[in-house]
Amino acid sequence: MALGPEITSTIFPYMAEQDVEQLMIEVARLGQVGSSERNAVIAEFREMCMAQEYISEGGIDHARRFLESAYGADRANSLINRVVQALQVMPFDFIKKADPAQLLSFLQEEHPQTIALILVHLAPNQAAAVISGLPQEVRAEVARRIAIMDRTPPDVINQIEKVLQQKMSSVVTQKFTAVGGVKALVEVLNWVDRTTEKTILETLSENNPELADEVKKLMFVFEDITLLDDASIQKVLREVETKELGLALKGVGEDVQNRIFKNMSERASNMLREEMEFMGPVRLRNVEEAQQRIVGIIRRLEEAGEIIVARGGGEELIV
Repeated sequence: MALGPEITSTIFPYMAEQDVEQLMIEVARLGQVGSSERNAVIAEFREMCMAQEYISEGGIDHARRFLESAYGADRANSLINRVVQALQVMPFDFIKKADPAQLLSFLQEEHPQTIALILVHLAPNQAAAVISGLPQEVRAEVARRIAIMDRTPPDVINQIEKVLQQKMSSVVTQKFTAVGGVKALVEVLNWVDRTTEKTILETLSENNPELADEVKKLMFVFEDITLLDDASIQKVLREVETKELGLALKGVGEDVQNRIFKNMSERASNMLREEMEFMGPVRLRNVEEAQQRIVGIIRRLEEAGEIIVARGGGEELIV
């Protein structure tokens, strides 16, 4: 409102459409704003811009020193906390736009624990590109450490960040950063090629069978059956009994059910519907067990090369 429509219109192209819409709603709600209140808001905005600039230049401690000299300790801490929360500065943010090949060459000599900690802060497709390029024995060890990672003290993250680049992050304001875990590893594996995935899972199975089983269960959920082409779905259905399939379908939405019915004959689909109606209410645990058995069939058929499961990283190459 203070800038006026001409200058404001030059800012909108740099904002997401939904943010512009929300901003306009807030403008409409403001009504009349007194000059003193407007000046106070502009002054505060300027102070936060200064805090952000100081943080970007030399980190939070650097910003605190400059802001304390200008505004005092309490005001400085308030500004820094607000800027950090607004920026949502995340660990290793400075490498998230790095080319995976360059990142790989930089990380491949690092300790597996260090690599794992960095990868769980990256987008799954970027992390997958890095882990796929690591030596075979290192891949599995990094994957294992991602899966068992829970919470990382901020001083550890800060030490690693300083080695990579002299930059601070909002992690210093947090007690712990919760990253990693089995789900984080699964997200990465969903983006790697089949050979890399197989190598990692085989090594995990040898060294930690329970962890490998937990990863495999999350690699492909029953609802992902819609990712298969019609021919693959029909192959899967030939391996599953009607009662088992009916039980598994009790826990999914109509889109999944319709995709299954589409790949069955009219007679078979009618029998399946009757089976589902006849069994009535069922325990969720039984539904999940039936779904997991069918997922096991899907993975077996995929490993045998009889069906193809679409990967998150792009289309499979068919030869």
